[in-house]
Amino acid sequence: MLKKKRIPLLPLPLSKVRRMSRRFLGIGESLSHMFPSLDFDLEQSGFDFDAREWMAMAFFTAAFYFSVLFGPLSLLTLAAKVEVAKAVGVSFLVGFVIGFVALIYLAMYPKLSVTKKVSKLEHFLPYALHHILIEVRSGVPLYNALVSIAQSNYGMLSQEFKRAVNEINTGKSEIAALEMLARDNPSLYFRRVMWQMVNALKSGADIGQTIKQIVDNLSEEQRIAIKKYGAQLNPLSLMYMVFCVIFPTLGITFILVISSFVGIGIDVQYLLMGILAFLVMFQFMLIGLVKSRRPMGV
Repeated sequence: MLKKKRIPLLPLPLSKVRRMSRRFLGIGESLSHMFPSLDFDLEQSGFDFDAREWMAMAFFTAAFYFSVLFGPLSLLTLAAKVEVAKAVGVSFLVGFVIGFVALIYLAMYPKLSVTKKVSKLEHFLPYALHHILIEVRSGVPLYNALVSIAQSNYGMLSQEFKRAVNEINTGKSEIAALEMLARDNPSLYFRRVMWQMVNALKSGADIGQTIKQIVDNLSEEQRIAIKKYGAQLNPLSLMYMVFCVIFPTLGITFILVISSFVGIGIDVQYLLMGILAFLVMFQFMLIGLVKSRRPMGV
C-alpha cells in the first residue's frame, strides 16, 4: 500500500515520513479531532492509516517545510542587510504560511482523493452497464460479463470489477463479491447499482431486465443532470464576462479617470499586474468550479 500510493507535498518517501512522524502521534491525535470524517475518508480512499497517524504525518510535513524555509530565508534576508526583527518576522511568516498550507492540504487530501475516485468511477459507469447489459442479453453468464468489464479499459471501474472477479475466483459467490463492492465503494451511484444487482440475484429475478432498468434510470438521471449543468453554465458564463472582460477594460478606465479628478497618483504598472494576478486566480477558480459541477458520464 505504501509503495502504490503517492501523496503530494510529502518531503520524503511515504515510508520514511510514516516512520519519522511516530513521535508526533500525540499531536496527531489532537489534530484529528478537528477533522471528524478523516477516518472514513482514509478508509474510502484506500490509505492504510488511521486519523492519528495521518495527522501526525501532516504535522511532520508542516514542521519540515517551516524549518527548511525559516533558516535559509532568515540568513538571506540578514545577508541583504535587512533589520533583524523584520528579517526574522518575514521568514517566520513565510515558513508558517507554507507549513500551514501543507498541513491543511494533507488533512483534506483523503477527501479530495475520494472525490476524484468517485468522479472516475461514475464517468465510465453508464458505458460499463451498457456493456454488461449487451453481454447478459446475449446469453453470456454474469460472471463472464464481470470478467469482460475487468479486462476492458474502463479505468478505475475495471479495477473495482477486477476485485470482485478475484473474490469470486477464490470461492466467494457473485452475491458476496458484489456486496463487497457495494460496501467499500464511495460512489453513491455505484453502490446503488451494486445493491440492485445483489437484490435481483437474491430474489432470482431476471438479471438482464434488472440491469436494463438500471441503465434506463441512469440514462434519465444523466439527461436531467446535463440539463441542470447547462442551466448552471449560464450564470457562470455571465460571471466570466463581467469579471474577466468588462471589469478589466472599463474598470481600468474608470480608476484612471477617478484618480485624475481626485489627484491620487496610481502606478499603472502595479495596477495592471494586480489585475492580471486577479484574472489568473479567478479563471483558475472558475475552471475548477465548472469541472466540479460536471455531471456523471460527461
